[in-house]
Amino acid sequence: MSNSELAIFKPVTINQWKLRNRIVMAPLTRGFARDEDGTVTEEIAAYYEQRARDGAGLIITEGINPMLSGKGTYGIPGLYTETQTASWKKVTEAVHRHGGTIIAQLWHVGRLSHSDLIGGKPQAPSSIQAEGRVHKLHKPYELPHAMTIREIEDVVAHFQLAARNAVLAGFDGVEIHAAHGYLIDQFINERSNLRNDEYGGDLQQRLRFLKEIIAAVQKEISADRISIRFSEKKDDDSSYEWALKAETLAAYLELFRETGITILHPSTENYTKAWSDGLHFHQAVRAQWEHIVIGVGNLDLQTAEKAIHDGVIDLAAFGRPFIANPDLVQRWQSGLPITAYNPTEHLSILR
Repeated sequence: MSNSELAIFKPVTINQWKLRNRIVMAPLTRGFARDEDGTVTEEIAAYYEQRARDGAGLIITEGINPMLSGKGTYGIPGLYTETQTASWKKVTEAVHRHGGTIIAQLWHVGRLSHSDLIGGKPQAPSSIQAEGRVHKLHKPYELPHAMTIREIEDVVAHFQLAARNAVLAGFDGVEIHAAHGYLIDQFINERSNLRNDEYGGDLQQRLRFLKEIIAAVQKEISADRISIRFSEKKDDDSSYEWALKAETLAAYLELFRETGITILHPSTENYTKAWSDGLHFHQAVRAQWEHIVIGVGNLDLQTAEKAIHDGVIDLAAFGRPFIANPDLVQRWQSGLPITAYNPTEHLSILR
């Protein structure tokens, strides 16, 4: 059987999305937006257009800030002003022109920021400083400000605003980034959330922030066009990390069913790595989840095809291969070799 006959290359309908294949371009932080106003450039539009033209089934954008306080490094795009929204239109129009589908990933880093970037103390559920240094700024993370109820409500409102702007910009959906030690994750993690109000304490109360964000986003875009990203290891780019517990995974899935979410993007560094009870992370999710799963974690074509064939995942996401190979889908379909990702060569260029 030739590569072109593999299931991963066949068209598939995912809720409202009619995808030409099951290959997803994973969210990839590039940091090439205009730092002064968070707008995206013609160069960034060309970057997404090329990958849509060359066959990506679904594109998930780099993380986009719903407000200035969500910014974690230089060059991160926003979706909270009219100018930012207008700048994203050239991206979505380019992707759609080539028959692609694109969703906006909404991302607030919380305490993993710095006053030099956002003009004030970073926000967090509790005033607990993260270890490590701010990316590109090379300064230690600062002691964050414990958010007031009003500030929490403001962040939720900005996620809603960003979702509204995503629709105006022409995106086909949104992904809520609830992984990797960023703000939503900081609320869920009992080590970074020491609050004693309705947003802290037991697991259900720590999940309240995520639940409110989902509800707010759903006021602007239907649940069947929302993906949630969460991770099996909580890692905030420092020595501070913890493993997702089985009880937390079960609570996640219960919350997603309750809120009508059907598309999940469980994140792990290595798809085949054992997680719990002899299962890897995506197998554990599938064992409890009847809806859509996007697989990710250093996948290759063969591993992804088997996971799809076995029913573990529905879509397969690839990150670094898409940076190094804009024509990744065409190369795989034709059986051509792909260029290995080289951070020295590929990280700092858009092509």
